[in-house]
Amino acid sequence: MPWIVSWQVYVDGTDRSDSFRPYLMQIDVSDTEGQTGDTCQLMFDDTAGQLKLPQKDAKLRVILQGIPVFEGTIDKVRSQGARGSGRTLSVSAKGFDTKGKAKELQAFHKDDATLGDFLKEAGENAGFEVKVDKKFADIHRDYWSAEDESFMALGQRLANEMHGTFKIRGNQAVLAARDRDDLPVVNGIVDAPGANVIRWDIEPFAGRSRAAKAKATWFDRDTASFKSQEVEIEDMGSDATIYSRSLAADEAQASESADARKGEAERDSGSGSVELDLEPSAQAEGRFKLTGARAGVDGTYRIVTVSHKATRSGGATTSLSLKQPSDGAGTDQRE
Repeated sequence: MPWIVSWQVYVDGTDRSDSFRPYLMQIDVSDTEGQTGDTCQLMFDDTAGQLKLPQKDAKLRVILQGIPVFEGTIDKVRSQGARGSGRTLSVSAKGFDTKGKAKELQAFHKDDATLGDFLKEAGENAGFEVKVDKKFADIHRDYWSAEDESFMALGQRLANEMHGTFKIRGNQAVLAARDRDDLPVVNGIVDAPGANVIRWDIEPFAGRSRAAKAKATWFDRDTASFKSQEVEIEDMGSDATIYSRSLAADEAQASESADARKGEAERDSGSGSVELDLEPSAQAEGRFKLTGARAGVDGTYRIVTVSHKATRSGGATTSLSLKQPSDGAGTDQRE
């Protein structure tokens, strides 16, 4: 059965699409927001055992409908079969080499430095090129430290502190600001011309995570007293205050921590999932705009994860997990 979806697969820079076409049965790709990294699985019909096993650590690149959706390293293969039911070979890859120094523990500190300089040094120790968003790069502290933690864990800890997203892809690591507007907007249309939504399951607001203020505390050495930094959260339906769990070193760090808690509260104010006809331009941290579902659910959401699935026996779909409702999502303004 011929494929309906256009695809290309490159192994170590060589286009293997033509040789794979008679055997490739399914493509699964996942793009996530954080340190878990992107994943890809290719499933082949291996009835006669005719496929040569790919080289371990070979580079894999996948393109769907002319758009690159995955680039990484093959990390395992799995052969499955049973008497009378054929055989399959699954090739799995991850967005970065999981056997490298990303998991190696680091213990060092850097005095009187910026976050950009500190994280770049940690990245160099692990063999990665590091890019830090301009929102975070110039944050200055008297003391930064890695306390027997891997580069992956360190990057994620800093991302949590700053309300950012830390991601490793290939030999590059990025600490990016959340709530970005530079990524493509994916449109989801229900029951109208151009409809592409297959199904949706959305909670446009969630009570537990809602708060009116975020607060962080630090110890002021000049006055020998504890002080707090507080920021307002745009949620008129809540009276609660959320607190940072750790004590900040100074007022600047307390402000950063309070802003991060505010961002978390706004991000977790609603959630859901949607399945679409294949949309290879969707990216984690991009935005999804839903129309035609109903009042109070239609609106814009932040994409947390993206999963593409394409099969030889059928078509292809994109599944999104969503957070951070806005632009009318969560409120029904009808009389």
